[in-house]
Amino acid sequence: MKRLTLADCFDPTGERFGIPTYPWRHAPDDLGLATRRQLRSQGLRPGGQGIAAQLFRPRRRREPLTAYLYRVDRALPVRPMTPGMWRAHEAMMRARRTCPECRRDAGYVIPPTLGMCVTCAYPEEQRAA
Repeated sequence: MKRLTLADCFDPTGERFGIPTYPWRHAPDDLGLATRRQLRSQGLRPGGQGIAAQLFRPRRRREPLTAYLYRVDRALPVRPMTPGMWRAHEAMMRARRTCPECRRDAGYVIPPTLGMCVTCAYPEEQRAA
């Protein structure tokens, strides 16, 4: 894809890209469009609807960043967490907190760069403190 300029990102009719396209942070407010994150902050989800528009943010050396916009009036409420989903979430977080070396709950998510709790990764520094 050729490098896009800010002017190339403005296509409100959708002739060039197939759907209405706006430059980053320049979508009209009166259309009632929102990103997934914006919908989520309102307690909504896209709910199977198609993409209504997109935002492009040009970059120098790579393809542009793209954010998809959905219609707020067609969005559905977020599904509530079931007890089974909460159990699965708790089990997943417990696994991320458990050190594979000492098998103890570290009380925090183990850094993937270390692969073990800080106490096991730096035992000599823990003795000095």
